[in-house]
Amino acid sequence: MTAREVTLNASTPPSWARRPANLATAVTAELVERIVRGVHPPGAPLPPEPALCEAFSVSRTVVREAVKILQEKGLVQVRQGSGTIVTPPSMWDMLDELVLAATIAEDDSLTILDDLVATRRVLESDMANVAARLADQETVDRLRALVDRMDELVDDQVAYHEHDRAFHDVIMQASGNRIARGVVRSLESQVVNTARYMGRSERALCVASNRGHRRIYERIAAHDPDGAAEAMVTHITEAWLVRRGGPDTGRLVR
Repeated sequence: MTAREVTLNASTPPSWARRPANLATAVTAELVERIVRGVHPPGAPLPPEPALCEAFSVSRTVVREAVKILQEKGLVQVRQGSGTIVTPPSMWDMLDELVLAATIAEDDSLTILDDLVATRRVLESDMANVAARLADQETVDRLRALVDRMDELVDDQVAYHEHDRAFHDVIMQASGNRIARGVVRSLESQVVNTARYMGRSERALCVASNRGHRRIYERIAAHDPDGAAEAMVTHITEAWLVRRGGPDTGRLVR
């Protein structure tokens, strides 16, 4: 990107600058995207307040609020005498919806989604382990009913995926780990509608996916914690590699 392109990208008012309901939120979203894209790279200062006010056609109050929100997300630091400095990616809040969405959009290597899947795998395999020890008959019956119903829904991808998410959520609830469940649900909610995460969706893939669900259900029904955890790891890993449409880069190897 040339210096001229950076200048134009940083100064051209976006289309939303026609008075949205919350200007600070809109300015923040645009700046998050620009920082993640590298328009404002790590270690560089954001344009000064007057320049941002002019670029976005907003007041200083709006710009200051946006910068405050960027600080909370870990994207910038305000340094006395140096201005507002963009931080390195290692400091960004990757659980933040805007930061995660913008990073996924810019990540052609799918590394961020690999890491998201690895994180989900760790948490869900642990919850499956606990669920296999704690699950009562009602939980086992619900899991069996969901697996059986998904066998009938392999030609209806939308309904299948709704039941898929319900299956995983029953296991997470059975574990009683509200924090792990909250993290997984938050991550899933931010990527479940993105094509890069969902990947291919067809009958054969649903059939293969539900075989993984049935193995998990069988291990939980047998009250086999280690078997349930292993089945969950295998299912999440294999399902993602198929959706990913490319070879494992090594980030999922454990």
